[in-house]
Amino acid sequence: MDARYLQDKEELKQASQAVDEERRNFLTAGLVGGAVAAGTLVAGVARAQQVAQAPALSDKPWWPHPKWGKDDVIGASNWMTPAKVLDTVKWIKDGKVYRIGRVYESGMPKFGERAFTMRIPGSPTGGPFGANKLIYHDEYLSTEIGQTGTQFDALGHIGIQMGKDGDKNEMRYYNGHTEQEIGGAYGLAVIGVENVRPFFTRGHLFDVEAVKGAPMEVGQEITVADLRAALQKQNMQEADIKEGDAVFFNTGWGKLWLKNNDKFNSGEPGIGLEVAKWCIDKGICLTGADQWATEVVPNPNKDLAFAVHGELICKNGIYNHENLDFTGLIADRKYQFAYIFSPAPIKGATGSNGGPIAVT
Repeated sequence: MDARYLQDKEELKQASQAVDEERRNFLTAGLVGGAVAAGTLVAGVARAQQVAQAPALSDKPWWPHPKWGKDDVIGASNWMTPAKVLDTVKWIKDGKVYRIGRVYESGMPKFGERAFTMRIPGSPTGGPFGANKLIYHDEYLSTEIGQTGTQFDALGHIGIQMGKDGDKNEMRYYNGHTEQEIGGAYGLAVIGVENVRPFFTRGHLFDVEAVKGAPMEVGQEITVADLRAALQKQNMQEADIKEGDAVFFNTGWGKLWLKNNDKFNSGEPGIGLEVAKWCIDKGICLTGADQWATEVVPNPNKDLAFAVHGELICKNGIYNHENLDFTGLIADRKYQFAYIFSPAPIKGATGSNGGPIAVT
């Protein structure tokens, strides 16, 4: 090993440690509405700095929900009706099923200090039983079950601090629920993922990577103009996107998965508040992307941290599906499909793992 190699290796190690530290800061501050904002990326490393809370699209109270009322706990999954399912089925023409979730494994990139550890106790775990000498395997899994790998963000995942630090009566979640109401060491009391209806709806994929001609980069924001350029390139109509549909964004960032986890974790391209408003106006039920937050990180407004999460999930009850894989769909030029996903009904959980599929 020469001196230059050792120097490069040490610089990479320091960069990775800096990214981890920034992530821990985000987590400690509560992701959105807290006191942390993403700083400028220097040499691919995001640094956070303390700033005052700043409004996103609106700083006014967002509850009760104008469409589903003050008692609603399922958000945009209200759109999942028999009529929506029957309308979605019309889009299935060739019966081909695409797995759009990723394989769960310990080496996958993870946010901050999150972990994914699986063990097979005993190997075999039990047996032999009976004259037929049956043996079996179990697995023990230690992880943030809804917040590693391909992950579905439910309504209890994101809140916004509206009052003083530590005041749980002014930490607000979807439909105005407070931390005091829902919080608990053994699961959320009100808006856990078990309430979410299974999704069977029309999905629309925007291949923004193809529009740009190359994978997007850290901090590069997807605009509404980019979406319309993708629609034109893919021979799709904006009018096809109906209330209760799901929209997905391919940035090319997913190509880094297990190939360059440090860069994948350092930030990301994604949608910003402009596209968030477009989704809200369209009545979208769910957004998703090939990276770990769907939204652009850092936000172009350095006073904001994960502002799209706050607008979509917390204020509007619109769900989010992260770390998806659109490789098969793009290879076959299938940009519209039936999106099917049933979140794991873990009582009080903030999200879900699982295997979402697209059917064309």
